[in-house]
Formats: sequence, structure tokens, C-alpha cells
Amino acid sequence: QVQLVESGGGLVQAGGSLRLSCAASVSIFSIDAMGWYRQAPGNQRELVADITSGGSTIYADSVKGRFTISRDNAKNTVHLQMNSLKPEDTAVYYCKGVNGGHTYWGQGTQVTVSS
Repeated sequence: QVQLVESGGGLVQAGGSLRLSCAASVSIFSIDAMGWYRQAPGNQRELVADITSGGSTIYADSVKGRFTISRDNAKNTVHLQMNSLKPEDTAVYYCKGVNGGHTYWGQGTQVTVSS
């Protein structure tokens, strides 16, 4: 069983930055891939960014060049640095881990970008 705990959400003005963190209850070396997803009201949950245990990354087109996902293996934490935030980035952001065919989700953290 893997537990994921997100932090770092909040309210920010358009153009601002936030850094989300996802702390895992196990060594992230043992997790095949970790990622950030988001869900805005009335929308489906969508991929924001993903990083594999080998460090390969993928990003949604809407966040390329603005968001960066990274791993801190020593702290079993994955970060999402979000710059140049836009009102359309407003959503609940969830951390996801995939390990051995099992999928784990965090509880989510709210990000609100005001115009």
C-alpha cells in the first residue's frame, strides 16, 4: 500500500507561481511512475505531467514550458513547479503513483488562479 500526500496548493494571481509537493510513504525508487493530474469543476481528470522511475517526463500540451515535474529521491517526494499560471489552471491537483499494476491517488490540493 502506497500513501501519497499532496501539499503546496493555494490562491495565486495570474502570472504567479506555485510549487506542489507529493510525499510518498515508500521509497519512490520502487514506484514505476508518478504524476500530477488535475480536475476542474465539470471536467474530467486530466494528465498534467508524469515522471518515470528512470526520469523520463511527459507534459500536457497546455502546460509545456510553464510546468516542471521533478523527483527528490532522498525525500521520497515529487514536485510540480508551476510558473506563469493562468486562470484556466484552476483545479484540484492530484498526485498519482503506479506500482506493480496498482494505482494510488493522493487526496488532492486546490489551486486557484485569479485573473
